[in-house]
Amino acid sequence: MTEAAATAEALPVSPAAVAPEHDLFAKFDALIAEREALMATGVRDPFAIVMDEVKSPTQAIIKGKETILLGTYNYMGMTFDPDVIAAGKAALDTFGAGTTGSRVLNGTYSPHKDCEDALKEFYGTDHAMVFSTGYQANLGIISTIAGKGEYIILDADSHASIYDGCALGNAEIVRFRHNSVEDLDKRLGRLPKEPGKLVVLEGVYSMLGDIAPLPEMVAVAKKHGAMVLVDEAHGMGFFGPNGRGVYEEQGVADDVDFVVGTFSKSVGTVGGFCVSNHPKFDVMRLVCRPYVFTASLPPSVVATAATSIRKLMHAGEKRAHLWRNSKRLHGGLKEMGYTLGTDTPQSAIIAVILKDQTQAVALWQSLLEGGLYVNMARPPATPAGTYLLRCSLCAEHSAEQVETILTMFHTAGHAVGALA
Repeated sequence: MTEAAATAEALPVSPAAVAPEHDLFAKFDALIAEREALMATGVRDPFAIVMDEVKSPTQAIIKGKETILLGTYNYMGMTFDPDVIAAGKAALDTFGAGTTGSRVLNGTYSPHKDCEDALKEFYGTDHAMVFSTGYQANLGIISTIAGKGEYIILDADSHASIYDGCALGNAEIVRFRHNSVEDLDKRLGRLPKEPGKLVVLEGVYSMLGDIAPLPEMVAVAKKHGAMVLVDEAHGMGFFGPNGRGVYEEQGVADDVDFVVGTFSKSVGTVGGFCVSNHPKFDVMRLVCRPYVFTASLPPSVVATAATSIRKLMHAGEKRAHLWRNSKRLHGGLKEMGYTLGTDTPQSAIIAVILKDQTQAVALWQSLLEGGLYVNMARPPATPAGTYLLRCSLCAEHSAEQVETILTMFHTAGHAVGALA
């Protein structure tokens, strides 16, 4: 072999030079084509917005324009609370930028334990376990609690993190129709009595903003010998006399076995958790893979969470103001002629249903150009064939801002033909 030939043989082959027998990205071609066609019309990408500056829980600068934020999940407006920010800065100075370790090795610092203590105070439970995200909380708790030969029964409209928690575990999965007590009862009744069962519900369903009929559903679950987990990601902070969630508001706290939540909504930072009174709950710290095998949250983050959670225990007026905002925005949009996700205001989420993706994007862009940011949502995040703009109200929105928002929806709706 010549030296030149040997050199050529050793050179790396360009990826383009060898066509794969099967392109693993081929399954996404239809979505790519749909996205390219949409972008070709000249609209802005609804899923690639950059906040250049965030000035408060309700205002930001987007492409140089002052913009009202109505799509952030910052329900209680805690992101700029002075006490929350001060706690984070102090922990950053004291403990550094991160832990570089798992909670079960070198990743538990005193702020992590303080945050779990704050959760136990807030929820009145014996146990609390903090995860790095709310997604990981569902992934870990659901996949660990129900194992092989056992059953998970979940609402068909459950969040992706709940479905992924089911997929990670080995339990049998049974779905029931969204918010149907009758279908839940029927499906539980078909299962063998001996195996363990976990019914997974959500207090607030994040796409349409509707709430679950928890008293009836929990009663059905208990009738069939099932344990109950309620995800209160979108209910924590403003439902119930203590802000614990829909399960507290509806009076079923004593019958719910596990509550999962997140810090990225009402708490105003990032992280997830599960609280419980089950006497054996702490074993989860040894067997829950998404807890054991990932780095813990930075101390500054859990310090902000602990401070925010303790302040939410005394946020009755903020909760009342948020509900006033929700009722006014829902009523105003409905009066204009918009189709909404719920007949009455059920939460801080108000979904505006549009006829198709073209109309949804057009209204979204018109609102953004007018100075209002909302979320555009489409399948698979929404039910099949449903395109909507999701409004997430904040306790820091003033009554005047809500009136401005209504004016913006009126103007944009007529401009793009979403209103007659």
